[in-house]
Amino acid sequence: MEHFIVSARKYRPQTFKDVVGQQAITNTLLNAIENNHLAQALLFTGPRGVGKTTCARILAKMINSDGSESADEDFAFNIFELDAASNNSVDDIRNLTDQVRIPPQVGKYKVYIIDEVHMLSQAAFNAFLKTLEEPPKHCIFILATTEKHKIIPTILSRCQIFDFKRITVTDAKEYLKYIAEEQGINAEDDALHIIAQKADGAMRDALSIFDRVVSYSGKDLTRQAVTENLNVLDYETYFTSTDLILENKIPELLLQFNSTLSKGFDGHHYIAGLASHFRDLLVSKNEETIPLLEVGEHTKTKYLEQSRKASSQFLMQSINLANDCDLKYKTSKNQRLLVELCLMQLASITFDGEKKNNKHFIIPASYFANKGIKPIPVSIPKQKNNNNHSETELDSKPTSESISETVQSFQVKEPPIIELKKEGKRTSGLSLSSIRTKKEHQIKQMEVIVNEDDLPKDPFTEDEFIKVWNTYIEELTNEGKHNLASILSIDTPKVKDTVAHLEFPNATNKLEIERHQYDLLSYIRKALNNFDISLSVTVNEVMEKQYAYTPFEKFEKLKEKNPNIDVLRKTFDLDV
Repeated sequence: MEHFIVSARKYRPQTFKDVVGQQAITNTLLNAIENNHLAQALLFTGPRGVGKTTCARILAKMINSDGSESADEDFAFNIFELDAASNNSVDDIRNLTDQVRIPPQVGKYKVYIIDEVHMLSQAAFNAFLKTLEEPPKHCIFILATTEKHKIIPTILSRCQIFDFKRITVTDAKEYLKYIAEEQGINAEDDALHIIAQKADGAMRDALSIFDRVVSYSGKDLTRQAVTENLNVLDYETYFTSTDLILENKIPELLLQFNSTLSKGFDGHHYIAGLASHFRDLLVSKNEETIPLLEVGEHTKTKYLEQSRKASSQFLMQSINLANDCDLKYKTSKNQRLLVELCLMQLASITFDGEKKNNKHFIIPASYFANKGIKPIPVSIPKQKNNNNHSETELDSKPTSESISETVQSFQVKEPPIIELKKEGKRTSGLSLSSIRTKKEHQIKQMEVIVNEDDLPKDPFTEDEFIKVWNTYIEELTNEGKHNLASILSIDTPKVKDTVAHLEFPNATNKLEIERHQYDLLSYIRKALNNFDISLSVTVNEVMEKQYAYTPFEKFEKLKEKNPNIDVLRKTFDLDV
């Protein structure tokens, strides 16, 4: 049996031209080699499987090549690869720095490739600093990592950093197509697209998935085989769902969702994919955004056809509903019901309930909806039979002459403008809404009075204001409103111009004053004959400490006034 080599190793690039999706970095390294402008410490960072280690090996081989060596020369004696995940101690770095001093026996440079460099310990990083900053002229360090943020800044500042990007779906698909041709595999374009999307920007993952699917399907790689093997929802599922939504077929839509669940797919996966499908349809409606569709040519044609059936407004509402369902899915107690409700809402966006009732109206209901008028069914009047003097109804299908006469006699008039009285809606005197309505009406009425220019605005002093204030508190006490009287007694008003400033220890006091401000201001304004007076109430939390609320705080207040109370408590062993 012949030994099998996975595609990720078999088709590993041997030159910078073979590297997929990293043209900016490979061109920079090529120019640096040609112009002898290569830094002695390089840091390759980026996601997994995008070519960091591959580019490091190609670079190490190129800087030692002078054109006289054989094609299969790999300069193994000059290239040292160190896995920092298993060699992360200080002793490992010290051994490395000792080897750095020895010049190469073959070639010009010794290249040290340290993979997963972020796994080095703090002490190992510090031991590596001096060598990395001033290495020998025959030595080049190439560090590779997927987590740049874990590397200490002193290391980063000594390296020339190259950020590798995720490989696009298009680039990954083209490379998979090349490999399929090399292996004599007949692969559908949509199948390669699904593999590239599943890889999520990593070329190594795409090649591993490719090998897996080829083992399943053989030499014919179809879209159906890929979706079955990778357990992903096919595009056809979402195309069918969207057609059912546009046709308002709720029962069939729910049955299709149930069929999807029975195949082992998750409802969260389904609704998230449906939101992405609506996004792709929205993208397809504009020719300028069609390149954003990362699908095959055959699927792209389907998207363009279905996008013509759906309006942009429908797609925007659908995306909002599906995205909202996606966000609520994990916290929902009944996740299946959540998705089914979302599907029913989606299928109801384009549903017009008046379509079935239009036969009852001579003039279509849409006409009245545009005019803001409620349509009234036109009934055909009864006609007397002069022979037997009895009333007989006309046929349920009137003639065209009778309909035209009725239409001529029926004239749509604009509804009359009805002026509402300012007394407002009458409510029950015992309900909370009636009390709130009355208060709001009083405050609005008070504001109207204040805005009048002919009301008196006599001058007054702060002492006069305080005197009226205290008189009002006494009247409240006589009426039995002790709670409000005690709140008004907490602070003495400070008058500035026509504004009385008050401070209270908490928001509850402020709210109580605002609830009774109408009666309070009315009393003060009439007493001082000035209708410009207003209140400014603020909350000062520092004042709250001055007032005792709990039994212990009350006891402490009493103890400050009379220390003998504490002696009494201790003598009789009393609790507070």
